[in-house]
Amino acid sequence: MAKPKKTPRPKAQTPKGFADYFGKDVTERTAMLQQIAGVYHRYGFDPLESSAVETVEALGKFLPDVDRPNEGVFAWQEEDGDWLALRYDMTAPLARVYAQHRNDLPNPYRRYTMGPVWRNEKPGPGRFRQFYQCDADTVGTASMAADAEICAMLSDTLEAVGIPRGDYVIRINNRKVLNGVMEVAGLAGDDKEAERGIVLRAIDKLDRLGPEGVRALLGEGRKDESGDFTKGAGLGDAQADVVMGFMEAKRDTGGATVARLRDLVDGSDIGTKGVDELEEIAALLSASGYGPDRIEIDPSVVRGLGYYTGPVYEAELTFDVQNDKGQTVQFGSVAGGGRYDDLVKRFTGQEVPATGVSIGVDRLLAALCATGRTGDEPDGPVVVTVMDRDRMADYQAMVAELREAGIRAEVYLGNPKNFGNQLKYADKRGSPVAIIEGGDEKERGVVQIKDLVLGAKIAETATHEEWKDRPSQFEVPRDQMLAKVLEILGK
Repeated sequence: MAKPKKTPRPKAQTPKGFADYFGKDVTERTAMLQQIAGVYHRYGFDPLESSAVETVEALGKFLPDVDRPNEGVFAWQEEDGDWLALRYDMTAPLARVYAQHRNDLPNPYRRYTMGPVWRNEKPGPGRFRQFYQCDADTVGTASMAADAEICAMLSDTLEAVGIPRGDYVIRINNRKVLNGVMEVAGLAGDDKEAERGIVLRAIDKLDRLGPEGVRALLGEGRKDESGDFTKGAGLGDAQADVVMGFMEAKRDTGGATVARLRDLVDGSDIGTKGVDELEEIAALLSASGYGPDRIEIDPSVVRGLGYYTGPVYEAELTFDVQNDKGQTVQFGSVAGGGRYDDLVKRFTGQEVPATGVSIGVDRLLAALCATGRTGDEPDGPVVVTVMDRDRMADYQAMVAELREAGIRAEVYLGNPKNFGNQLKYADKRGSPVAIIEGGDEKERGVVQIKDLVLGAKIAETATHEEWKDRPSQFEVPRDQMLAKVLEILGK
């Protein structure tokens, strides 16, 4: 009789396109999200936490580079036949939430939300299938003041988390202007929808592919470094010239850029309306003190998602970093958004204007780390060592006292036989202080308190003689333990 085949052990590895985040990463992200939430709150936005799962129908087909509703998302079919999917962004779920609860919400409704989103896309360096977004949106007003406010708030947010003025720029464009350019280039009409989609996605890749790469996608297509071929829009040279002229319309001043855009969309009503909206937003921002040193008009901004209908904006970090190949490059985009006046209409049948922005939390945090602008390594807990297993209650009483005073603390729960291993554990945890109470200390009513931070510095820099003058371990009465720990942590 053949032996039953053993079930192979599962591989302990993170799935492709996903990542594990440990203490410091999570702590820094949480701190940054709190800073962002503080700015959003100051602007009058309320928090919202919606479901991570939506129906595929509710999410809609808006992701770039996809042809089917459930392509690009993680979707599954329920027993009743319905398709569900993990959200791919925070905006499509907001449209569903607003349509469902609009009678109970203020109008306009201003909300912010934070959390993970999922995209079933090809992973690559710095490109994950799960990532954090932090959004703010205003639903229920067509006023360009809402778009101007979003851009101003985004500027304030970047500065609040540690990106100084001069190291970022927020670029604004308008999809209506681009629609006007498409009209002038002969790409209007329902029969040209596929070509327009390819053009939009091509322009959105300008910073990554450069003008030559975009031009290739406007034509027959482009093969990337891996050999994968992306089909192009199939435009003729004259049509491509019009689109490229739009992308290169930026001038030294906002006024000159607007004038050039007016020339490009001459004869298109939708294009002219888009230029008028850009002028209005620029005037509102200028009146609030947000000049071109922070926010500027730039026709190259498109945004890849298909639901944008008007102004679109993107925050770009302009300082240099080293990429994976060791090349010096600008960090690039960390946030973007725009106006999506038709998204809620899918549910209600009535047009509901809306605009918002989404911050790529992981990219922004990576930018702060790349420039050393994140906080120092957070302190680990105070570790109470275990010298006698039978006195665990005494040690638990110590950590309870420390915790009540707001100090992070824990009892060592490993094998206490080797005291050296306990100190190694404290070192690995980044502990600032270790507390020691053996049988002798218990009889005398004292504890030993070890300043692990000072001890490590002395071990690195001081001679043996200097140890005598700079003690890193103190013996204090048990009832003075808390005061001494507070003193050491205060230093």
